[in-house]
Amino acid sequence: MRRRTATFGEPKEVVYSKEQWKLLQEKREIARRVMERLRNSGIPSMVYGSVARGDVNKDSDVDVFIPIKIPSYRIELALSEFEILERRLVQATPNYAIKGEIILSDATVSFPLVRMRERELDFYNFGGAVDLRGIEEEKRVMGVDKRLMLIIPTENGHKEIPCCDISPSELSKLLGVGMEIVVERFRVLERRREVGRTGVFLNEPVFDSFEAKLKEIAERNPFVKKRLVD
Repeated sequence: MRRRTATFGEPKEVVYSKEQWKLLQEKREIARRVMERLRNSGIPSMVYGSVARGDVNKDSDVDVFIPIKIPSYRIELALSEFEILERRLVQATPNYAIKGEIILSDATVSFPLVRMRERELDFYNFGGAVDLRGIEEEKRVMGVDKRLMLIIPTENGHKEIPCCDISPSELSKLLGVGMEIVVERFRVLERRREVGRTGVFLNEPVFDSFEAKLKEIAERNPFVKKRLVD
């Protein structure tokens, strides 16, 4: 038996205005430039979230993720023509992957500093993700937003369906992700709706190399050290 319709929204169809399409094009062009520079250096990447789905607004972030563990200097060399505002090391929870983040003037590039688990990679497909080819082909994908609404791209915009109107197993199949990430994201996002934005376990600025900073933190933080060897 399915739960009642979510209190945070009803099923609906959204038709994009010319301004909305233009904004989406602008956000995707930012992603394309960054991802193209990475590809030219042999580094795969994806853009995830609203830029991948299409349901952007003026405050939408352009988030690019590199799904493989590679030396951070290669990434920084690939992005050398962009203005770098900040570099930081982040970890959502003690058991979650430790990542580096490079904050550019109009995009954020993140990458794993440890081996990624399948569930952690599923996070990106849960919210919707496309690679550079998808951007070049103007592909949009379905994914779940922070309201726990399933966004389904249409020719004229998108449809929204509350996730609580869809069984977890069905949602898992639709998005091509494991059940574990579906259960986890429901828990995290429902918690966020109750208490507001939740913090992260680790958020450290990086002034030298990402790997050196990670080693330094691991020497004094047993949780970080454990995740390094897992």
